[in-house]
This record gives sequence, structure tokens and C-alpha cells, in this order.
Amino acid sequence: MFDHVGFPCGDVETSVAFYTAVFAPLGFEVGLRIPTGPPGAPEVVGLRSGGGAHADFWLAPGHGVEQELHLAFAAPDRAAVDAVHEAALAHGAEVLHAPRIFPEYHPGYYAVFLRDPDGHNVEAVHHSWE
Repeated sequence: MFDHVGFPCGDVETSVAFYTAVFAPLGFEVGLRIPTGPPGAPEVVGLRSGGGAHADFWLAPGHGVEQELHLAFAAPDRAAVDAVHEAALAHGAEVLHAPRIFPEYHPGYYAVFLRDPDGHNVEAVHHSWE
């Protein structure tokens, strides 16, 4: 459905460090940097996953948000969800919900929920229909 998604963040480099460290188990890496002004000005940064050529998650300089956003990133298996959780702990991220099955969504919904540097609720999820 979506080709890409992006949102403003208070400090782009802090957010880039968070997403590339915590979601490294899902292959997150910097795909493209776009200058927004003179050297040293914040950049818009496009992240990609799995070594793809297309940056599909964009972080841009902006102001604080009044309402949290929720983003769920697909994980290839439960081990990847667990690896995101471990990376989040190592990065000092706030864990909202540790990895587990959330049967209220569906019986195979296995996810971890985290708080990003701007206060957004971000998730790694694997769907299995066992």
C-alpha cells in the first residue's frame, strides 16, 4: 500500500542513530541523505532495509509533535523481533511492551513495542498463523 513514509523529528541524527541501531536486525541502514541548507544544517535522511536501493522510511528536521505516531515494521520471524528488543535494551530505548504474542490482535501476532527519541510508539512485528 505505501511506497514510503516519513515524519519530522526533533533531532534527525539522534533518530537515525536510534533506528539504525535498534532496527539493525531488520536491516535498517542509511540509504540517502539530502541537505536542507548550508553545510552542517540538518539533513533529511532516508532509511532502507535489507540492502534495497529504495529508501522507504524518511526522517526530516521538524518540531515536536503533539500526538504520538505509531509505526510497525515487519520482521521476518520471531527471532528478529527478539533481536530488535535486545538492540533496544542495548541502546537504552524505552520498551513499552516486551516481545510476546498479542492474541487480542490475532493468535500469531508477535511483537515488541518501543518509544523512539521523539516519543513515538514504534514496533517490530511478525505475523504467523500457526
